[in-house]
Amino acid sequence: MSKYKAKTKVIDCIKFDSIIEADYYERLKKDVADGKILNFDLQPVFELQRKFEMNDKKYQAINYKADFRVYLNNGLIDVIDIKGMATPEAKLKRKMYNYKYLVPVKWIVWYQSQWMDYDKALKIKRERKKARLLKL
Repeated sequence: MSKYKAKTKVIDCIKFDSIIEADYYERLKKDVADGKILNFDLQPVFELQRKFEMNDKKYQAINYKADFRVYLNNGLIDVIDIKGMATPEAKLKRKMYNYKYLVPVKWIVWYQSQWMDYDKALKIKRERKKARLLKL
């Protein structure tokens, strides 16, 4: 189990941090086989801030490691992270990534039996909760 209580899963000798991440990997493999995408990479790392030294103190680089980099048929690239929940650190790194690379990282979640944008799923959850509270 990970620190977020997600169960790990192994596919093709690759250990995934969560079952939904492994399921998305299988979806990407199928999309490549079906010709829907060209290819994909696992866990690409993007430098957000390079390492530096100041006042005799060394600071490590800040990196963002996404779950997948997907090469689309139209020549574009999607950077995808599978999310169960967004930590403050993840939100900050996404903001830094978006600023530096000017292409938003896509947060994907499995919600209501489909893959969905994380922020869209969060909005639907809030609306459902609000509707339940109004019924009370």
